[in-house]
Amino acid sequence: MAAMSLDGTRAHLSGTGDLPALVERAAQHATRLGFRYSCRPEQGRLLHALAAGAERIGETGTGCGVGLAWLVSGMRGGATAVSVEQDAERAREAAGLFAGYAPRVTVRHADWPAIAEHGPFDLLVLDGGGQAKDGAPAADPAALLRPGGVLVIDDFTPARGAPPVHAGAPDTARLHWLDHPALRTVEIPLAPDLATLVCTRKG
Repeated sequence: MAAMSLDGTRAHLSGTGDLPALVERAAQHATRLGFRYSCRPEQGRLLHALAAGAERIGETGTGCGVGLAWLVSGMRGGATAVSVEQDAERAREAAGLFAGYAPRVTVRHADWPAIAEHGPFDLLVLDGGGQAKDGAPAADPAALLRPGGVLVIDDFTPARGAPPVHAGAPDTARLHWLDHPALRTVEIPLAPDLATLVCTRKG
C-alpha cells in the first residue's frame, strides 16, 4: 500500500535548479527543522499541474510546507489555498513561510477534519489524515468536493495486479478510493516505487 516519502525532503535538494523558488525555500526550511517526510518532487510536479485548474485548494498535513509550496507555485491568479497541520510547531513555521501570500494562502494548526470548514474544494490533497490508511477514518468527498472536484491521495506503491495487494492481503485503503461510489478514480504511477490516486467527484 503505502510507500511513505521517507526522505522526500532530501529528494528536493539535488541541486538540479529546476524547482520553483518557493519549493526550494520550503525544502530548505524542512531540512533546517529536521523534517524528512515531505512529498517527493514527482508528486509535487503533479500537484503543481493540478493546482492550475483549481480556484479553491485544500490540503491536510502541511508538514513544513513543501507540498503546499508546489500547489501555491501552480495556482492561477485569484485562487486560494488552505492547509491544516496537527503539529503546532510545524504549523507555526509553515504559516511563517507563507505569510507573504496571505490572505490567498492560509495555514492552520488543526486536526485534519477542520479542513471541512473551508470547503467545498476544487482540489483537495489528503496528505495528513482522511486517507483511509491503516484503518483510520476516511474523508467524505461528497461533503468536501464540488461536483467535478479532484481528490489526491499519495504515497502508494504502484499496483502490480487486481485487486491491489498490501502485505499479502487486499489493499483496503486503495480499494476504498478505487471503488468509492461518488468518485471516478485512477492510479497514476509517478516512479517505480511511487503512485498516486487521483479521484474526481461525480456530478
